[in-house]
Amino acid sequence: MATCYAPMTSTAPRIPLGRSFPLPSVAQHGLKLIPSQSGALPKQLPALDLQSPQNRYMAGKSRHEYLTGQSIFSQGDPANAVFYIQSGKVKLTVVSPSGKEAVIAHLPAGSFFGEASLAGETLRSFSANALESSTIVRIDKTAMQDLLGREPAFAEQFLAHMLSRSKRMVADLVDHLFNSSEKRLARLLLLMANYGQESKPTPAIAKISQETLAEMIGTTRSRVSFFLNRFRDLGYIDYSGGRMHINSSLANVVLHD
Repeated sequence: MATCYAPMTSTAPRIPLGRSFPLPSVAQHGLKLIPSQSGALPKQLPALDLQSPQNRYMAGKSRHEYLTGQSIFSQGDPANAVFYIQSGKVKLTVVSPSGKEAVIAHLPAGSFFGEASLAGETLRSFSANALESSTIVRIDKTAMQDLLGREPAFAEQFLAHMLSRSKRMVADLVDHLFNSSEKRLARLLLLMANYGQESKPTPAIAKISQETLAEMIGTTRSRVSFFLNRFRDLGYIDYSGGRMHINSSLANVVLHD
């Protein structure tokens, strides 16, 4: 399931750089203000425990290691399993009939993907690749259905996780429609650094290309470059050791009207 829709071209009206439109209030959308002036970001539930005694040895589950850039599955492949990110990060992409590729989402550890197979999807509608060295748990469709029916507690957690993802998607859509590209970029970087989530933030994230960031927020690479330089000049981000360091003060860009 995608968490960040950002096609390379958008029919939504563009917001002039000189003005901005604030999101609806935090209370209206159940958003969470993070301490120390961090921004209003959607909350996502923590990872599920697939290593619990009742799940550790279940049939139909296998664990695989993937290197950076390695394909997990491709668009058009049979949809016969659900995947869980035990560690690492995964990128989801889709290719249009005309051959244009767009990044749908970057998923952190603790995320499920490919769950549309449980709802009758027969062929994958997107591709999944490891963004970094990752450990992925593959659960056969029938095994996942059996687990959900056999373990009510797990089913409840899985449903809560999916509802949390759905809320995040709504927040992403509102952000994409009503906020400037600068705010969208700041919010995306904060989410990638895990600010606003139940788990501990990871301020140092793997460097990501400006082209990919542009695709994810629906703007041009030149605009992303301009904003990143400005964020760095303001002390909101920094680069060292091949990683991008995100300061929680970047939320000032999200909250500023």
